[in-house]
Amino acid sequence: MLIIGLTGSIGMGKSTAAEHLRSRGLPVFDADAAVHALYEGAAVPLIEKEFPGTTSQGKVDRGKLGMAVMTNPERLAVLEAVVHPLVREAERRFLQEEAARGVRMAVLEIPLLFETGADAKVDTTIVVSAAPELQRQRLMKRPGMTREKLASLLVRQMPDAEKRVGADFVVDTSGEIAASRAALDTIIANLERRDASAFVEFWA
Repeated sequence: MLIIGLTGSIGMGKSTAAEHLRSRGLPVFDADAAVHALYEGAAVPLIEKEFPGTTSQGKVDRGKLGMAVMTNPERLAVLEAVVHPLVREAERRFLQEEAARGVRMAVLEIPLLFETGADAKVDTTIVVSAAPELQRQRLMKRPGMTREKLASLLVRQMPDAEKRVGADFVVDTSGEIAASRAALDTIIANLERRDASAFVEFWA
């Protein structure tokens, strides 16, 4: 089974790309969705221990947790040490289930693919990218987004230019969605003939 790492900076179109890959029959693991689930499950007691008062009624209060990290940036590493291993385990379960089903390719949609070193555990990487100004325009349209919040989000992520250099494939999402979808289709067609080794080496 070939493992594809799908990533890109915030506002670049990862979700749209992932949805298209699903429509083509590829199973996609959504790391952000996994974190949301963990914030209502296994991660709650661990986060409460490290960040007292940031959970209530068995769930993480994302606003309070975000404020705790924003006011003490050095604590981000503590949060990541709690959450990232749980996400990796969820990814492992997903990949093992898909391998058991006999699928040819599976996708890990991970916003911090390169930042966390997860790119070393996939067979190939796809980065979605757009012009910086277009990225900012998209993000500033999101509810509750401010320039300060945007700056704090961007500083945690590897610059888009670095991701493009590290990627096996880059999909430009600056234009029409149809063009991005066509680019993804071409990539997937090319990957049909690609040898796979990551699953056996890292996930089996």
